[in-house]
Amino acid sequence: MHASSWQHRWQTITRKLRVVSDIEDEQRLIEALSRPDATTVLGFANAHAMNLVAANTDYHCALLSADVLLRDGSGLAILFRRLGLEPGLNMNGTDFIPKLLAAYKGRRVAFWGTEEPFLTHAVRHSEAQFAVNVVSAHHGFAPVDAYINLARQFQPELVVLGMGMPKQEAVAARLANSGVPCLVVCGGAILDFLGGKVTRAPQWVRRIGCEWVFRLITEPKRLFRRYVMGNPLFLLRTLIFRQA
Repeated sequence: MHASSWQHRWQTITRKLRVVSDIEDEQRLIEALSRPDATTVLGFANAHAMNLVAANTDYHCALLSADVLLRDGSGLAILFRRLGLEPGLNMNGTDFIPKLLAAYKGRRVAFWGTEEPFLTHAVRHSEAQFAVNVVSAHHGFAPVDAYINLARQFQPELVVLGMGMPKQEAVAARLANSGVPCLVVCGGAILDFLGGKVTRAPQWVRRIGCEWVFRLITEPKRLFRRYVMGNPLFLLRTLIFRQA
């Protein structure tokens, strides 16, 4: 692929990203996202997403179609600083989505993603901790149409997708055109975290931006390609993109 193609895609994504400046700005965003008057898609862009954007036109279009796109992880902070931009808060979904769930207390929520028994554990944990009403729970391996039908059947106010990239973004883009007014969140591994399949890194590891190292150690087979191969590729592209 010619370099200018992926550089153009990266440019559109970096321009789209909503930088959250401080805790007050984050709270305003939570309040806005808790009152969607139409189907609203919340996406997250991290280093892995940017690598997928460079290689996959369909994924780029799906990610770009999100109504709100947030910067996730230290890789994007490096990219922003290379471009002379202020990266703002690290809005990783594992920390931010629970805050959204708390804002949806007593409301209709759908969890679509991961597998059993972790899906059921995520439902029980979230209903107990956030007092949400999980009206639909389904694994993340069904055809896209299945989730559209579930949205129409259960009419959730919040949909949390835990299917991983690039499928969840494709599902979110389809849901955005379904006419069901709700907030759709592309949550990555959030249901695995809520369901106890994956453990969070210690707070000090998260604070220095190295949770990805902790995750690689705990899930080496699944994440080797993403981190050991993907991170150097992302950094190389960041250097080239700086010169574009």
